[in-house]
Amino acid sequence: MTNTHTRIRELTVTAMLCAVATILMFLDFSLPMVIPSFVKMDVSELPALLASFSLGPVYGIAVCLVKNILNVIFHGSTGGIGELCNFLIGASFVGTAGLIYRSHKTRKGAVIAALVGAVVMAVVSVPVNYFLSYPVYAAMFGGIDAIIAAYQELRPGTNGLMECLLVFNMPFTLVKGLLNAAICFLIYKPLSPILHGRH
Repeated sequence: MTNTHTRIRELTVTAMLCAVATILMFLDFSLPMVIPSFVKMDVSELPALLASFSLGPVYGIAVCLVKNILNVIFHGSTGGIGELCNFLIGASFVGTAGLIYRSHKTRKGAVIAALVGAVVMAVVSVPVNYFLSYPVYAAMFGGIDAIIAAYQELRPGTNGLMECLLVFNMPFTLVKGLLNAAICFLIYKPLSPILHGRH
């Protein structure tokens, strides 16, 4: 019965975190002073990171998957390609962090896990955007030149999509990961009894 109760608790916590992640994904916002407005900031990886640290990387990836499926159903505007890319990028973050933390379950281990996860997410964002999301966005928004022009408004010397991604998107994604990690560390301890079933 103990294993059954543990399984039910894990699924219940995961479902709760999926719901929170979905809501946070709806609450995305633009930062047009640092990156074109079609690139959004959100903290919806936060619940997935909580799941990855408390239950394991598979649960964190599951939260990323469910929030994106629900976003396609209720809020999607890119035909699912934006959500697919969000899933791949987010899963690389929480999956990496969860795997490292599983082997080093200390505060230092959690910090290292989150930092490495954020770096991996930033790096993964470049090929994912280059090969998946931006070709679709180019078709939707008038061609790749129109997209590059949006970056050139912020940095006139920007030349080519890869440079856009390396100069703007990769650092932006790194900051996004670090922001999610910072909030996670602030709230993890107060939420720990709920996440681990000790309330």
